[in-house]
Parts: sequence; C-alpha cells; structure tokens
Amino acid sequence: MEISSAIPYPTIGAVICWYSSNIGVLLFNKYLLSNYGFAYPVFLTLCHMTACSFFSYVAVYFMSVVPFQTIKSKSQLMKIVGLSVVFCFSVVCGNISLKYIPVSFNQAIGATTPFFTAIFAYLVNRKREAWVTYGTLVPVVAGVVIASGSEPSFHLFGFLICVSATAARAFKSVLQGVLLSSEGEKLNSMNLLMYMAPIAMVVLLPATLLMEQDVIWITVNLARNDVRIVWLLLFSSSLSYFVNLTNFLVTKCTSALTLQVLGNAKGAVAVVVSILVFKNPISTVGMMGYALTVIGVLLYGEAKKRYTQASETRTGY
Repeated sequence: MEISSAIPYPTIGAVICWYSSNIGVLLFNKYLLSNYGFAYPVFLTLCHMTACSFFSYVAVYFMSVVPFQTIKSKSQLMKIVGLSVVFCFSVVCGNISLKYIPVSFNQAIGATTPFFTAIFAYLVNRKREAWVTYGTLVPVVAGVVIASGSEPSFHLFGFLICVSATAARAFKSVLQGVLLSSEGEKLNSMNLLMYMAPIAMVVLLPATLLMEQDVIWITVNLARNDVRIVWLLLFSSSLSYFVNLTNFLVTKCTSALTLQVLGNAKGAVAVVVSILVFKNPISTVGMMGYALTVIGVLLYGEAKKRYTQASETRTGY
C-alpha cells in the first residue's frame, strides 16, 4: 500500500483514543458502581457533567478547539434545555444500569439504538424508511431477546433501565436534528456540550440531594479512609469528557458510515474487554445473540445508505 493511500496517523490516533476513553469510562463506572460499592449513579453523573462543563469551556473558549458559537435567542436556549434534560436522563439511566447488569449485556442492549431511532424519527417528524431498512431491525431486536434469555447475570430492573437509556439516547439524536435544524441554530457537538453540561448540572444537583441523600458527606468520609475514591471519580469524570471530545475528532476525520462501523466494532471490543476484566459469565447463545444484533445494525446502516443514495438519484441531487 502506498503511503499516500494509507490511513492518516491522526485518524488512527483519534480512533484509538475514542475506543480507549469510551471503553474506559464504561469499565470505571462499572467498577465504581458495582465492584467498589460506590452505589451513587446520580452523583457520579453529576461529577461527569461538572467535568464536561469545565473541560468544554476551556477547550472551546480558551483553546479554540472549535469556533465559539453563541446562543442567539431564548427559543434556542429552551431547545438546548430540553435536550439537556433528555441527555441527563439517558446518562443517569445508563449509569444506574451498570449497578445491576454486566458491561457486556449493557453494550448488547445499547446496540439497539437504531431500532429506537427509527421509531422516534417516525413519531416525531413522520420520517419513513424503506421496508427493507425496517426489516434489518428484526435481527437487531431478536439478537437482544436471545442474549437476554440466556444472560446468566440478567436483572429485570437493570435491563429495563438500560433500555430506557438507549431509547433516550436515540430520542435525543432525533430531537436534536429537529430542534436545532435551522442554519441559525445549528451548533457543533463541542459547543452544544458546553451549553448542555451546565444545564445538566442544575438538573442533577437537586436530583442527587433528593435521591442520594448525604452522598457528599459519605464521599468525604470515604475519601478519608480510602483516597483512591477521589482519583477514581476524577479519572472517570475526565474520561466522560474525552469520550465526547474524541467522538467529535473521529467524526471530523471520517465519514458518517465509517463512524457507524467503528461504533459497532467499539461495542464488540467493549464486550470482550469487559468479560476479560470482570470475568462475568456469558453463554455461547448470549454471544450469538449479540453477534446477531451487530450484524443487524450493519445491515441497517447499509440499507439506509442505499436508500439515501437512491432518493438522491431520484431527486437529482
């Protein structure tokens, strides 16, 4: 292969950092919430949003990683607030689910995001896909059903809350496309995170005080006996920001289709790594179910690409 046709090193580096930060934050959250026994997912999410607020402001406003974009109207602000609430809900539910189910099962459920995206795209803006596209969602859902039925560590509440997190992520992506679709209101992902994270903090603070009373004092007392908790929280919170940063960099360096393929592969890598780290039991049937889901997601992406190309050809674009 000629050097000119090789994948650029910055792109390879961005993908490696994206994989590492994404899988890392999953493993750290699982360790904190389950293995370590720090059972406070709402407070953990608050820590993550605090870190995202700080790092986003520094990256955008001081380091000029991306051009600074201002909020231009009260209407735009209210839309961002709405997105922040949905974003909060998805992250909190995702963290809560890690208390009850393994990372591998969490990722299997998360792979069904295209299924919920297709549903919300139709409900919100009546966007229809080709029937073959909807057909590819059958193995996506079937794979999770198979994996759920044979999951040795299945927990009903953990399963339901993880499904809620997955649905909320899909709803946020659809809602973001609708609410911030006009040219005057579009924000790149880094600026959007900079505005959403502080709003999420405002939402999460009273929720933490209400749902996890005395968690701050408990954390302080815990830190006196084991200072590792401070470093674990700081590292996990920092990783939560770098997941967003590296996702933006990979998006910038690759195409939407490449990003989707890389995302599917990332989920598979996360499953393998989590099993090696936590040694949670997993059945052969469960692995086959997850593989079926990944295959369905790949088919869904290919079907959507072909449908989009066919539509563009018919309309002459």
